[in-house]
Amino acid sequence: MDLSIQPISYSKYLLMNFWETKKLSDMTTEEWESLCDGCGKCCLNKLEDEDSGEIFFTSAVCDLIDLNTCRCTRYSERTTLVPECIDLKQHDFAEYTWLPATCAYRLLTDGKKLPNWHPLISGTQESVQDAGVSISSFAMKESQVDDLEDHIIEWLD
Repeated sequence: MDLSIQPISYSKYLLMNFWETKKLSDMTTEEWESLCDGCGKCCLNKLEDEDSGEIFFTSAVCDLIDLNTCRCTRYSERTTLVPECIDLKQHDFAEYTWLPATCAYRLLTDGKKLPNWHPLISGTQESVQDAGVSISSFAMKESQVDDLEDHIIEWLD
């Protein structure tokens, strides 16, 4: 079993608020990983309009995602197993505009605060599902989808 999919203990970060004082580029690996709220939105398949460059999310998610936890079952190997999988830490933070508006990496890059439901604020991973931010209620595995265009979704931010 890939140990990287084990639940993160958010309680040790609650009093630190490191995300308010550190740049993303200065965070430790552990701090960086704790920013992920586990919503799974970044693992949804996306389509790009060739003319406008606009990104459209679909309800089809990578086959490596556990739909109950919204965590990757092969996280440490994901970029090898799925070459299209992006390691966010390897990219310029200004490129994060394609991430969902609720994503902590995008929020912090844009100078915004984490929402109250974020596990680093709430202290619990369940707050993501309770807030309706998780993909677990609507996502389906990409292997079950014939045409991604039939599964385009709109975010109601």
